Amino acid sequence: MTLDQLVALDAIVASGTFRGAADRLNKAQSAVSHQIKKLEDELGFDLFLRDSYRPSLSPEGEVFFREVTRVLEQVHGLKTVAAGLRSEQEPMISIAMTATMPLDPILSILGDVGRAFPGTHVKLVTEMMGGPLARLMKGEADLIIAGLDGVPIDEVETLPVGTITIRPVASPGFPAAYRPGVRSRREMQGYTQVIVSGTGGKDYDQSRDLLSGGQRWTVSDFEAKKSIIKAGLGWGGIPEHLMAEELASGELVPLAVEGYPPRRTEIFAIRRRDRPMGKVMSSIWERFSEMPR
Repeated sequence: MTLDQLVALDAIVASGTFRGAADRLNKAQSAVSHQIKKLEDELGFDLFLRDSYRPSLSPEGEVFFREVTRVLEQVHGLKTVAAGLRSEQEPMISIAMTATMPLDPILSILGDVGRAFPGTHVKLVTEMMGGPLARLMKGEADLIIAGLDGVPIDEVETLPVGTITIRPVASPGFPAAYRPGVRSRREMQGYTQVIVSGTGGKDYDQSRDLLSGGQRWTVSDFEAKKSIIKAGLGWGGIPEHLMAEELASGELVPLAVEGYPPRRTEIFAIRRRDRPMGKVMSSIWERFSEMPR
């Protein structure tokens, strides 16, 4: 039994066909088929049922494949450790963070890493909506701090960082805030909704909480959005930590809108599995793993 055979098995299951696995592994289909046949001969049972167009795992294959996934995870971990051990200190670590998340939870981590590795330039940028994910998948970020919306889970590793709540609000003088109770969608369509544009492009659009049929103003960041809402020119959702003072002082008031409850989102540290970690990135990742849950 060889690692290449296990990798071929995983590729067939992931792609659904022997040809798809061959394309994924950049091998001839005959070579992939030969690897699986040798593995089946060694095991003494068929891994796949081949009575249909797409091969499916046999009952024995299902059990065996579960163990294979564990082995491949361990191999990936060993490769990452080895890459870190032979690597030098990275000249730069790029981190992209969702603008909905406060910096406070990660500042101590970045401060400690900066002191431990003074030769590494830490580049930290904030992005809107799908912006962090776009940077990660395009290879422009080593690590992102973001939610899991649209994230290809099979291709990444994640660690929980915290949670944020986005709440719809308006100024106390805004018409929809005059009286208590839930505002209907029909009523809210008569008011301007202020939204933040994403920075991930159309391939990573994560627009949500948009009221259809209503007027919208689009801004580039949450500070602009908050200023417009405070001025009484519209309503919209803002992360609670970005408007704590305004909520306490009454400059902003929560809105109860039909179909738009406060949205609680879990935030994660996310890295690509296929990108080996160097010493600095390994240190950052270890610190995130030690964060209190």
